[in-house]
Amino acid sequence: MRRQSIFTLNRRLPAALLALGLLLPAALSGCAAQGSGAPAASTGTKPGGAITVYAAASLKQTFTDLARTFEADNPGTTVTLSFAGSSDLAGQIGQGAPADVFASADTANMKKVQDAGLADGTPKDFATNTLAIAVPPGNPAGVSALRDLGRPGIKLVTCASQVPCGAATARVAAAAGLTLSPVSEENAVTDVLGKVTSGEADAGLVYGTDIKGAGTRVAGIQFPESGSAVNTYPIVGIAGGHNKATAQAFLDLVTGPEGHRVLSAAGFGPGGL
Repeated sequence: MRRQSIFTLNRRLPAALLALGLLLPAALSGCAAQGSGAPAASTGTKPGGAITVYAAASLKQTFTDLARTFEADNPGTTVTLSFAGSSDLAGQIGQGAPADVFASADTANMKKVQDAGLADGTPKDFATNTLAIAVPPGNPAGVSALRDLGRPGIKLVTCASQVPCGAATARVAAAAGLTLSPVSEENAVTDVLGKVTSGEADAGLVYGTDIKGAGTRVAGIQFPESGSAVNTYPIVGIAGGHNKATAQAFLDLVTGPEGHRVLSAAGFGPGGL
């Protein structure tokens, strides 16, 4: 009986060793993956890893501040920001750009993303903005009202019509019965501001928040007709994003009390209007 037990054990030993040999590489592989140190997307509900946020150019300063706050509050996260005109960003997302979050300066370009089935849920309005006139320090052309932008010889710069600030410009001009003849039409509101600050333009139609953020580099002129074209800013996660938990946490920051504080300080109006 004893010899039979030893014989049976000896027959089973190679099979046991084979099973151990198969399991060991898998275990070691798992340990190596955990110790690689490479940032990974969060697979649970806790923020972690990297996200890419596509945001309208007029949000550059506020979203830069909010991204820093987010990374500080959530160690191990990284927020990459990409700023441009909302129409350009919507087009890039439609072509498969790797965005996790999209913040638009109007609802029209957000609707393009929604209609393409690329929005992860319903966009949430988080801010509003209105136009103002930016002029160089000292206002050499003597611009004081919206009607002055139609004067002969005024070098006016605006946004292109497909850009939210350009669409707002068209609505404002129509409401005022004014014909504008800009010398240049830009694809982002920051480019319009750049033309003014460099002295290439006598005036530019930008958002009030852009003028506030530019400090002493420009002077700002408010005009009552701006109320006819209030831009609403929506934000949403992107369906093809690979880091849902972190994207949602960033959305919560933007639409929550801290986001409201930062945006309000920059001159944005409240969302949800």
